[in-house]
Amino acid sequence: MPLSVGIVGLPNVGKSTVFNALTAGKAEAANYPFCTIDPNVGVVPVPDPRLAQIQKHIKTQKIIPAIVEIVDIAGLVKGASQGEGLGNKFLANIRETSAVLMMVRCFDDPNVIHVAGSVDPMRDIEIIDLELALADADSAEKRLKKAAGLAKTGGKEAKADAALAEKVFNHLNSGKPARSLELTDDERKIVGTWGMLTFKPVLYCCNVGEGDLPDGNKWSDLVKARAAAEKAGVVILCGKVESELAELAEGDRAELLSSYGLKEPALATLARECYRLLGLQSYFTAGEKEIRAWTIRKGAQGPEAAGVIHTDFEKGYIRAQVYSVADLEQYHTEAAIKAAGKLRMEGKEYVVADGDIMHFLFNV
Repeated sequence: MPLSVGIVGLPNVGKSTVFNALTAGKAEAANYPFCTIDPNVGVVPVPDPRLAQIQKHIKTQKIIPAIVEIVDIAGLVKGASQGEGLGNKFLANIRETSAVLMMVRCFDDPNVIHVAGSVDPMRDIEIIDLELALADADSAEKRLKKAAGLAKTGGKEAKADAALAEKVFNHLNSGKPARSLELTDDERKIVGTWGMLTFKPVLYCCNVGEGDLPDGNKWSDLVKARAAAEKAGVVILCGKVESELAELAEGDRAELLSSYGLKEPALATLARECYRLLGLQSYFTAGEKEIRAWTIRKGAQGPEAAGVIHTDFEKGYIRAQVYSVADLEQYHTEAAIKAAGKLRMEGKEYVVADGDIMHFLFNV
């Protein structure tokens, strides 16, 4: 499965409203009713102003942005780790994603019933974390029993595995997410292979009322403080407003955005934050036919980046011609960039920078 972000939250927090606005009602899967066991999957473009900057100087027939895959997972209920609600199926849907977008309700509306009877985003986050941690603790306990058995007859490595499994199990059993456990880099790599739900990176999304835009309210401030303590990201939005914006043509959005003190739809920020959460970045190719953002993991080297376009490019990679958007802004054409000595030749060891504009030279 490709890298994806799962939208997780209690019922009636606005998950599906935000998902439908993100995908403009064009999810890849059919729109299932509430509490479906099959999550919606949407492919969402990642807004990037650098694409328009490139187009100013390189006229093209079309622009293709990067995309991020978003999965709308049915609402979690208290007791999910014990099979309540959708139980194991719900947990399996989260397990298949690479990161979690935790949607929390930060608005009061008597017409939208809160499953717990009152608005309290911190309690809601605790419920989600606890259910996921309990599910993880169950799988960690099985891992611990197996590791402990091997440690009795095994060497130093087997004993270290058992100690790590015990450390993770005890932390999860106290209701805390695995991502909050202090681990060494080596331990982090090992635990990262265990498929822990609570080890996935998290982005918090506060769904506020229309009157609380653009900065949020007392509830979202609490979530911001929690996110800061966890070194996690947070996005403030109003699902209702984002739905209205999604229905408007791009040219008609400015007035509505301005009335709420917004420069762009909050969903643009959300898409970019989800992309970042997955550890992704973009490089560009630019020509008369298309200007395109290609998705690579942070730290990818030249051949790996070339392979995103075609496997032959990676196999036969010789070098890449590279320049930056800033170079293009300054010199306006590739010919002028080359004449100024700014067109770089990069080999196989080159770590691609976010926003590089690249041409690959290869031989198959």
